[in-house]
This record gives sequence, structure tokens and C-alpha cells, in this order.
Amino acid sequence: MAESKPITRLIRSDQIEPVASRFKAIAHPLRLAIVCLLGPGERTVTEICQELGTTQPNISQHLNLLHNQDLLRSRKEGNRVYYAIADQRLSEIIGMLQQIYCPEDNA
Repeated sequence: MAESKPITRLIRSDQIEPVASRFKAIAHPLRLAIVCLLGPGERTVTEICQELGTTQPNISQHLNLLHNQDLLRSRKEGNRVYYAIADQRLSEIIGMLQQIYCPEDNA
């Protein structure tokens, strides 16, 4: 049987807090929905609001939190702000979660 490694050997000790904070940020249902929605590509704030059925101030608050955790990037084009996932690894993680928990969506 393989010997279990201490957690600090699995994640660099200087990265444990930032990684935990990022997971905490996407653990909220609406923020997880935002990240799932952005998996295929960037969207405007208006598109995100329409898709998720909530208000622009509410979405903006959640987008700011995700952006501050370096999970999202944004760009402005005219009066529109586009958001996208900042790190492809997050898209891969979300893709794995969707395969496990939403298999009918991936058929």
C-alpha cells in the first residue's frame, strides 16, 4: 500500500492559503454558475445576468470577487465589459466537475 503524503507535500506550503481562497470563492452557487457559464468563452455582464436570471449589481459583486481572486479576467469594449476565465486550469477543473455531476450535459 502506498504511503500517504502530508498535505504540504501535495500543495506547496506557500500556495495552500491562496488555493483555499480560490476554492472558497467558487464554492458559492452563483459564482460556480458564473464560472461554468464562462467555461466555453467570454461573456458580457449583460449576457451573464440574462443567463443566470439575476440583477446586474448582484452579478457585478460576484464577478468582482472572482476577479480579485485572479480567477477571471476582464476587458472593456465600448460600454461593455467582457469576462472570461483567467487560467485555463480552472476551465479544466470545471470541465471535470461537469463530467462527473452533469453527464447529461456532455452527451
